[in-house]
Amino acid sequence: MKNRARRAPLKIALISEHASPLATLGGVDAGGQNIYVAHMARCLAEAGHQVDVFTRRDDAMLPTVVHLRPGLRVVHIDAGPPSFVPKEHLLPHMARFASECERLFRNTGGYDVVHANFFMSGLVALHLKHTLGVPFAITFHALGLVRREHQGEADGFPAERIDIERQLVAEADCIVAECPQDRADLVRLYGADERRMVMVPCGFDPAEFSPMDRRRARLELGLDPGEFVVLQLGRMVPRKGVDNVIRSIAHLPTDVPARVLVVGGESEEPDERATPEIGRLRAIARELGVESRMSFAGRRQRADLRRYYCAADVFVTTPWYEPFGITPLEAMACGTPVIGSAVGGIQYSVVQGVTGYLVPARDPAALAERLAWLHRNPELARALGRAGIRRARSLFTWERVAGQLGQVLQTLRHTERRRQSAVVVPLRRTAVLTAVQGATP
Repeated sequence: MKNRARRAPLKIALISEHASPLATLGGVDAGGQNIYVAHMARCLAEAGHQVDVFTRRDDAMLPTVVHLRPGLRVVHIDAGPPSFVPKEHLLPHMARFASECERLFRNTGGYDVVHANFFMSGLVALHLKHTLGVPFAITFHALGLVRREHQGEADGFPAERIDIERQLVAEADCIVAECPQDRADLVRLYGADERRMVMVPCGFDPAEFSPMDRRRARLELGLDPGEFVVLQLGRMVPRKGVDNVIRSIAHLPTDVPARVLVVGGESEEPDERATPEIGRLRAIARELGVESRMSFAGRRQRADLRRYYCAADVFVTTPWYEPFGITPLEAMACGTPVIGSAVGGIQYSVVQGVTGYLVPARDPAALAERLAWLHRNPELARALGRAGIRRARSLFTWERVAGQLGQVLQTLRHTERRRQSAVVVPLRRTAVLTAVQGATP
């Protein structure tokens, strides 16, 4: 890493209770946060810090400690059954997670600072602050009140989440917002103190994502070189708005030879039993008479994604809401123009008319209009792609954003040392235990 920390290296505890950097990506509970944790931890370690990632053991065969590289370990915490548990049902296990982390902290000499990811990891970090006096920063990745605004009754998290998030906003030493919308939501809905907030976005890895010849990419993937390929890539859940992309195809003029390529799901093959959302989307395509213009590729490994981005004429992502959204950055890094819904972090990473276009969520006609425009103007599409490469490389590499986070954590460690005396605040057990009493497993 070029911008190595000028101060003494930190010993960082990075807590991510459900999103392990070792997890297979693309599943129901494996996505952007896994990528974020994996790359942030790696880059912080490359900068000279000692980083331990604490995550829940979800497989009995996992070793307690996995050494990923010099300065970086993944530590598996026994909390709940050693098997997959949906994140919506993990809160009752956080008291055990917190007590195990406290025990390990005491046995290993402790840490300079904690970076918590998601509200349940924040609850653990708050426990460690109360018991051991360790300062913590938190990146929420998603907010319960925002989720409720967009998903309503479909939100499966326990009601206690909101109170926990409010307590974390009040007591965190630093709140890391991922984009301007995230910052605004924290202030609007939770009354966050902007003096304790910083903004550090997500990123991409230039070693993974860069341009390649489109014809070559299509040849390797077996795609028709004459079609207008619209790529949708990500988790197969309703809020991602893949149905909106399908509906937009029905609005396209007949002279646009569009092919929607959908990458994602729970299995390598696009199996409706493993991924029910694929079945729902296929039914919509049949109803609209565009089934022949749809291709479902199933889940693909990270190493394969560059070809898909580079093979596409345009990358489309139109979720109802999106806390940040890493896939637009990856597409931009590959030189592919992006059309995204004007929500969350997408409206920060995608610059209207410069690297792509922003459209209203759930508006297939507006999306179709932008798709047809890009099809009619291929030179403009290529210019948008080139601008996307420049923007991604200048602002959003993992190396750059991890350097920003490292500076935040360094400042937090030194500020906290000046502010606190040697007396540790007595543990307020209600921070964890009260939160899980009403949670339904």
